[in-house]
Amino acid sequence: MAWSITASAQQQGIHPASTQYEAPTDPLVKQKLDKWQDQKFGMIIHWGLYAVPGMIESWSLCSEDWITRDSNSYYGDYKKWYWGLKEDFNPVNFNPDQWAKAAKTAGMKYLVFTTKHHDGFCMFDTKETDFKITDGPFKNNPKANVAKYVFDAFRKEGMMIGAYFSKPDWHSPNYWWPVYATPNRNNNYDIRKYPWRWNAFKQYTYNQISELMHDYGSMDILWLDGGWVRPRETVNAEVLSWGAPIPEWSQDIDMPKIATMARKAQPGLLIVDRTVHGAYENYQTPEQRIPDHKIDNPWESCMTLGGAWGYVPNEKFKSASRVIGSLIEIVAKGGSLLLGVGPSADGTLQQPIIDRLAEVGKWMDVNGEAIYNTRTTEVYKDGNTFFTQSKDGKTMYALLPLKDGEALPTSIEWSGNMPAKGSKMILLQTKQKLKWSAKDGKITIQLPKGLQTAAVAISFTPA
Repeated sequence: MAWSITASAQQQGIHPASTQYEAPTDPLVKQKLDKWQDQKFGMIIHWGLYAVPGMIESWSLCSEDWITRDSNSYYGDYKKWYWGLKEDFNPVNFNPDQWAKAAKTAGMKYLVFTTKHHDGFCMFDTKETDFKITDGPFKNNPKANVAKYVFDAFRKEGMMIGAYFSKPDWHSPNYWWPVYATPNRNNNYDIRKYPWRWNAFKQYTYNQISELMHDYGSMDILWLDGGWVRPRETVNAEVLSWGAPIPEWSQDIDMPKIATMARKAQPGLLIVDRTVHGAYENYQTPEQRIPDHKIDNPWESCMTLGGAWGYVPNEKFKSASRVIGSLIEIVAKGGSLLLGVGPSADGTLQQPIIDRLAEVGKWMDVNGEAIYNTRTTEVYKDGNTFFTQSKDGKTMYALLPLKDGEALPTSIEWSGNMPAKGSKMILLQTKQKLKWSAKDGKITIQLPKGLQTAAVAISFTPA
């Protein structure tokens, strides 16, 4: 059976970033957050049932006007078909070591893996439902509990580990009660009238997160998606302006109880309750965009390497230069880049993804000093040149990203961020000293001819 699905305005599925921020007070969380801010570059992996047909993740189940199905289709049949993909998902070539090696080669330092997306299909061996990877054709494979093996593979590469978990669960009868229709992303019954049903969903959510926190090794990040599942009192004018449907009742899942349990199991755990400003959004997560200004709060831009989060056939991937340019801009503005890739249904990354990440890694190998363990400068940009500095403030970096096909200029100029008198300007890629001059508050640096690079990175001692 073939289905025609169009995400006519997929941007509506994107989480806007909250603008309010509450810094954590727990010393262990603060310490972990500082470590996370040193990493700068991570990988988010979307993998689930949606990889089988190669389509938009989960959202095709949602009845909102930005999702268009075949006009001759029947929604009940569609849901039955989608849930039935469980019997077709058999990733016999599942290769988490390949994924982790590709991330390591790219210079990535942390992982966020989708243990469960909005469709409710679990990529771990939960005891709470049989709608999971370990209850289908892959169940007898030695690596059937895929989340465990993904986390282990990335830990072996020395990376921080994050578990993505969707708070909404459209497969759960306690979220989308089959008695009623499913008009949008929210739960489809009045929680005030049926508190017992919502309490059952809260317990289900608590139990699944507890499994992840207790049974899958050391965790650094609990990355909670589905920000519309939130206490009603957090729905302010900003949230309303995002345009997502908001029910009259509170979809509160008791984050204090979840956080207490999770941090008892994983001391210092970073919790990212996306867009729900407050004590459980330890860093902010603008999606598919780079903020237009420097942000002093901890944050990351989660962006895709291709056009979609998960696997789709014939995908067009961003160039290495574009990824590097985004990374430079994000880090200069105080954030980290979480780059999204989607393994195919057989469990492997497509070769173009691996090749692209390797290209990024070649640049990071020789220029990573200007990215990792850095913090923002007061003047983060002048013209097309961005700036970062070491945590101790003793070294500053100037970075000039180049667009695809753009020729290297013969010199770089900027104002502000003056070097110390007699400072050496070092081109990180070749370690050579560059000639520079200062006149009328403007720095001019001569660049070598014939340099092949996606971005110029120069270190110097600030005045």
